[in-house]
Amino acid sequence: MMKNALNFSLADFFFNDSTNVLTPPSDFLEWMQDERIQAGFSFFEQQLLDAPRAVTKIHSNIDGKDRRVINFTSYNYLGLSTHPEVVQAVIDGVKKYGMGASGSPMLSGTFDVHVKFARMLADFKKKDDCILYSSGLGGNVGAMQGLLRKGDLLVMDEKIHKSLVDGGTLSGAKMAFFKHNDMEHLDQILSENKGKRTLLAVEGVYSMDGDLVKLPEIVDMIDSKYPNVGIYLDEAHSSLMFGKSGRGVGEHFGLEEKVGMDYGTLSKSFGGVGGFICSNKMIIRYLKGYSSPYNFSCAPSPAIVCGLMKSLEVATRDSTLRDKLWENTKYFKEKLQALKLNIGQTVSQVIPIIIGSSGEMLFEMATELQTHGLFLQPVDFPAVPAHERRFRLSMTSQITKEEMDEALNIIEDVIVKKLKKAGTI
Repeated sequence: MMKNALNFSLADFFFNDSTNVLTPPSDFLEWMQDERIQAGFSFFEQQLLDAPRAVTKIHSNIDGKDRRVINFTSYNYLGLSTHPEVVQAVIDGVKKYGMGASGSPMLSGTFDVHVKFARMLADFKKKDDCILYSSGLGGNVGAMQGLLRKGDLLVMDEKIHKSLVDGGTLSGAKMAFFKHNDMEHLDQILSENKGKRTLLAVEGVYSMDGDLVKLPEIVDMIDSKYPNVGIYLDEAHSSLMFGKSGRGVGEHFGLEEKVGMDYGTLSKSFGGVGGFICSNKMIIRYLKGYSSPYNFSCAPSPAIVCGLMKSLEVATRDSTLRDKLWENTKYFKEKLQALKLNIGQTVSQVIPIIIGSSGEMLFEMATELQTHGLFLQPVDFPAVPAHERRFRLSMTSQITKEEMDEALNIIEDVIVKKLKKAGTI
């Protein structure tokens, strides 16, 4: 058995010294035999037994029991995955189109609903055109791989989603990372590479911290010093939620026209699956020629697209769902702060509860939370810095005040109690 197994993480076993490529590293196999490591991995890939509602059922890997849980792990921010009108639209779509597209978009997989939905999204985002992808990851990977070439420069915030890093790697472009939301460091990188074809990629809402991109400062810098640098804005956690009309952080700051490419996922606030990019007409045409996840993946299920069109309609016909989300977010944040918990710099529906450097404590808390009826997943290093291990909470418009209060009581009984005992609050 490996000594001090808890001192290691997945980051330590990336390189494989095995002579057989189909055999994991020997030290990884030894690490995985440790009962504590097995217990940690048991929190992942747990089976949901019902829809991703605010209260759902899971089959727990911890003790093998089925239990009711308050669900703070879902990206179903606006409840559209289970909205009656959306569900009916999917049912009607299945009856008309069947289950899948059964073809790539370029050859036989483009249906009338794909064309219609892409047009709806382009109009919604106030861009010329739109390209649809079968997955959100595929959209980010495909954009970078399709746009950039060897000799180009991709500049990214250090907390950017890994799909953009993977796409940059595939493209062959040089990649540079600036410290999170650090405008001085960004300026330094851009200055050192002035004259290169450059794309700057940032997120509207950063998915582990819940804070926003400093878009006004970025735009001022680009406009004044680097006018040929394109801005790629990943609105995965902000589309349908931020801005007066729900168009995202670009609208929130009044800077949509400064964003060259607007990316969104369809698996979060839209409640479905897939991704999209909105931009000018000719760059979308170019992407369709060179973006492999578009060309070589089956097109999105037309039935799901029927549901996604209804999601867009429901979310934008008034601000009811958006308003409820922000009302719930405000209430829950205030209660967490009253408990003296560290929720970082979040200004969004993504709320971290940062517990510190102890991975052992993190997973002890996660076990107790789940057995008490709260589904709140641990986020460990290397997904976040080792000294900022945390729980990441996703607020929804569906949850009631009674359910939030029930969750807060569990958080107080488990997280607050343990942190007080450890002397950290």
